[in-house]
Amino acid sequence: MKGLTATALAAGLLASGSAALNLIERATPNVVGLDIARRHIPDPVKRDTLRRRQSQTVTETLANYGTLYFANVTVGTPAQNFALHIDTGSSDLWVNVPNSEICTERGDPCSISGTYDANSSSTYKYVNSIFSVSYVDGSGAAGDYATDTVSIGGKSITALQFGIGYDSNSAEGILGIGYTADEAQADTARQKSYANLPQAMTNNGLIQSNAYSLWLNDLEANTGSILFGGVDTDKYTGSLESVPIQTVDDTYAEFLITLTDMSLTDGTTTQNLTTDLPTVVILDSGSSLTYLPNDLTSAIYSALKVQYDQEQQLGACSCSLANENITIDFTFTSATISVAIDELVINANTGTSEDRENPNSEGGQSGGQGGEESLDCVFGIAPAEGETAVLGDTFLRSAYVVYDLANNEISLAQTDFNATDSNVKEIGTGTTSVPGATVVANAVEAAVSQTGGARIAVSGTGSSPFATATSTTTSGAVFSRSVSYGGLALTAAAVVAAFAAYA
Repeated sequence: MKGLTATALAAGLLASGSAALNLIERATPNVVGLDIARRHIPDPVKRDTLRRRQSQTVTETLANYGTLYFANVTVGTPAQNFALHIDTGSSDLWVNVPNSEICTERGDPCSISGTYDANSSSTYKYVNSIFSVSYVDGSGAAGDYATDTVSIGGKSITALQFGIGYDSNSAEGILGIGYTADEAQADTARQKSYANLPQAMTNNGLIQSNAYSLWLNDLEANTGSILFGGVDTDKYTGSLESVPIQTVDDTYAEFLITLTDMSLTDGTTTQNLTTDLPTVVILDSGSSLTYLPNDLTSAIYSALKVQYDQEQQLGACSCSLANENITIDFTFTSATISVAIDELVINANTGTSEDRENPNSEGGQSGGQGGEESLDCVFGIAPAEGETAVLGDTFLRSAYVVYDLANNEISLAQTDFNATDSNVKEIGTGTTSVPGATVVANAVEAAVSQTGGARIAVSGTGSSPFATATSTTTSGAVFSRSVSYGGLALTAAAVVAAFAAYA
């Protein structure tokens, strides 16, 4: 997630309004699209706590490799290939170098994401040595800002500014597509604000407006997509409803919106969840899990018989829960996203869909102590532990989300899982620019009373960020030790296997 000062995060949130959004028709829409892939990385839950006129949309397929979503990007001349983690919660694109701390470890951990060699690119230009980003789990990177040619979705941007992690302990490079730092934040980091990738696409005319839509598809799908400058109306059902992004210290810095209501439906019985609501939440593709206020999470756990270990901050449930006719609805004034229970149950053994459906099969657990059903799956919602709630991938997979940075709005609709058709519409300019979306009337906006989030990135001054990062209070699930549920030791390795199995 994008870096914020503690003061900024603690500030009250102000309202934002706009007119209704309408449909922009164009025979060859200006969009840039990318397929994105979900990919396995070590200990994802710990990482959460502790990233003719040419068509002017850019589409990229997002590959789903088990924990986080990555897009193929090239940097430099000749092109150097990268698989960068798509992160709506941060602003910088940054890459590792071969001799960074993490990349020299045994097992070649940076081989998935790729490494950058400045000396091999004829279009590389040095900017300064104040790049620094850190996360609350102690990971981060520091080094240089530079510019180079970056290509994504078949489109190229010359002289795009990005970070080079010469001092890094995070194996994957990041493609930050959130808000850029305002001047006050930039002064804190001793740098000037600059155009990140989506803003640079807009400045270069590749897309009409600084806006994009995200479709992650379901838990078992290997790919999703991000569409810069456009909306694919065949990837969702119903209609898009828009709510305002809220400010911190009068600044748009995070994708903060207000979650007003939640309910849990089991068959024909609906239980309204009112504890801790309304509350501000951050939409963050860089977070694998969803983190909700503690009492609200406790109410969900109680209703679903999920067990929680305070020390480990982990919810464990029976894998058979995935087979139940249960949904959890998230409402934002009136826009509602329904999350089916099978999107929230993640196998902690082999993690295959067969094992989820047949928990007594080999690789599953056959009954806990005393004949009780074994708690052999990880639940996709965890407590925020006093910090700002985060709606991560376990929520976002069920939502088609349009991030309209130009108008400071989020548009939401129910995703259409595994949709095969495509109908791309361009996002134009002005306040009526997002295709088919309408503004929610009288949108509720809660005030922020917590600080931080599951994965806060803090801009630094170029020095190594790792020593200070760990002093920040963390949230989410940390797997430093194993804890036994029904005979199953839920170690970090088990959780990694759970996510990786869906690749």
